[in-house]
Amino acid sequence: MSQTMATESYQTAPQESLRKIVLVCYILYAASLFVGVTGIVAIVVNYLKRTEAEGTWLESHFTWQIKTFWYSLLIGVVAFITFFFLIGWLVAIAGFVWFIYRIVKGFLAFNEGKPVA
Repeated sequence: MSQTMATESYQTAPQESLRKIVLVCYILYAASLFVGVTGIVAIVVNYLKRTEAEGTWLESHFTWQIKTFWYSLLIGVVAFITFFFLIGWLVAIAGFVWFIYRIVKGFLAFNEGKPVA
């Protein structure tokens, strides 16, 4: 019986560590709205820790965060290029709203202990 409990605590310890990492990454992405460099830190952490989350519900959060970063970067580049045609403002605003939506949706799913759909 004690071995069963020891095995369960051994298996949940890495998942608890990954939960904290996912939470920190959501915070870093949110902070990147004010301090851009935190998004770079978060993407590095996502790539370093994603393989540890394979097969768990947290894997979807790592993938969600990675996609959010790269698509946001792409939208930012498109906004910069189209800024000279005056449509860049609209692209930037849409990208900003989309980024906030992704962070909030991911965090809410994380807070409920669910994978991101």
